[in-house]
Amino acid sequence: MESIFDVVVVGGGPAGSTVSIFLGKMGHKVLLLDKSKFPRDKTCGDAISGKSRGVLRDLGITEIVEAVPHSKVFGVGFSSPDGTYVDIPIPQNYGIDYGYCCKREVFDNLLFQHAKKFATVQEEFEVLDIIKEGEAVVGVKAMDKKTNTEHTFKAKIIVGSDGATSIISRKLGLGEANPDHLCTGVRAYYKGVTGLGKSIELHFVDSLVPGYFWIFPLENGLANVGSGILASDMQNKKMNLRDETLKIINEHPVFKERFKNAQIEGGWKGWNLPLGSIHKKAHGNGWVLLGDAASLIDPFSGEGIGNAMTSGKIAAAAIHKALEAKDYSEKILSEYETNLWQVLGHEFHNSDRMQKIGKKKWLVNMILHKAKRSDWLRKQLSTSLLDQKARKGFSDPLFYIKALLA
Repeated sequence: MESIFDVVVVGGGPAGSTVSIFLGKMGHKVLLLDKSKFPRDKTCGDAISGKSRGVLRDLGITEIVEAVPHSKVFGVGFSSPDGTYVDIPIPQNYGIDYGYCCKREVFDNLLFQHAKKFATVQEEFEVLDIIKEGEAVVGVKAMDKKTNTEHTFKAKIIVGSDGATSIISRKLGLGEANPDHLCTGVRAYYKGVTGLGKSIELHFVDSLVPGYFWIFPLENGLANVGSGILASDMQNKKMNLRDETLKIINEHPVFKERFKNAQIEGGWKGWNLPLGSIHKKAHGNGWVLLGDAASLIDPFSGEGIGNAMTSGKIAAAAIHKALEAKDYSEKILSEYETNLWQVLGHEFHNSDRMQKIGKKKWLVNMILHKAKRSDWLRKQLSTSLLDQKARKGFSDPLFYIKALLA
């Protein structure tokens, strides 16, 4: 069975749903395929940043998010390897003074359901292969998992938004992720963790640096708890990340008290996050890649949702232009990748530098010691949460001289 569309989007997560909504609103015939049945869980830290809120506002669905179970977060708490803790509020002069923590099972589903208003949506359709004519990608083959029948979907442009293990990326021969540019994470949900506030918490525990242990507050006293570390560092340390995280929870002098009466809900899940510290090709003749499939995870914070939604918004504009011009070539679609890296490239570069700085435990200790006492340094850290120019300052040696004198 063969069907023809303007665009076929593979993967209904935040990137895929976002691009489908924008393109559908522009009047294009869009097919959105996902191998799962929604709602479905997605292993993640569940933090919805100010960047995500900006795209939600552009989509006109902020109110929908406000209506589902979530918590609002107003800052980021950091602790150093020696245990110094500083809470950094989101700056108030950028128009977005809070973010959300919302389970991906809930957040992804609300985006996916909204996409049904603007696109043809098929759940439980697993894409098996791409279809090429010469050098151009012109369609996909997919299996309807409900009926075990194979379908062919043709389109002018194929969008791969199918995550870190993207079948579209693999079939295009774009290779495996480099362990130096891949983060491994584990997470579980806990009820009854004490000391939860209105900030997400990033703890640079000695055994994980430059990775970190996190506690993110959700609704009704629930917390998303986990750890992330570079895959190469984990391999070098011969670390079992789940076991190390449990050791932190059960034995660390700070966290064992906070988790003393906490109960795990469900089990531990792990996943890989391809980082934007390496520039992966994300467009070609008749195709583009978005989100995790394009390796757009922030190298320092691990944020993926905001970058995925941003890539969906930028891709929609470039695809619309290509469809209007009736030109689906690599040349015209290069506008997507150019604009994407103009928006995110400096951010990835600065975050990668911050991650490398994080390897110096003494420096992390010093910065947070000073921040605990210095209004100037707390303001610098606060501004860096939303301002990439401020984040760039962390790679300037003069910043650390100022920090020492603060």
